[in-house]
Amino acid sequence: MEDKPGHAFRSFVLELLVYGALVIIYVVFVIAAMESWLHGLFDQSKTRYAVVALLLIIGQGVVLEMVTSFLLRLIRSRT
Repeated sequence: MEDKPGHAFRSFVLELLVYGALVIIYVVFVIAAMESWLHGLFDQSKTRYAVVALLLIIGQGVVLEMVTSFLLRLIRSRT
């Protein structure tokens, strides 16, 4: 019989590592690519900037959760 607490801990660590790597990639590439556009938007309209920032936060969470779930299903099916 499989050790449930040990398996849950390994799954948590694996998910944390995958999610952490995806967040780092997101910050390095996406935010760096949008930096000047976001700065210009901030200078023009704080309200629009706030709405765009909230949409980016929500979008990031949804996309990263989908990618993480897909990768974990892929990894679990191979083990």
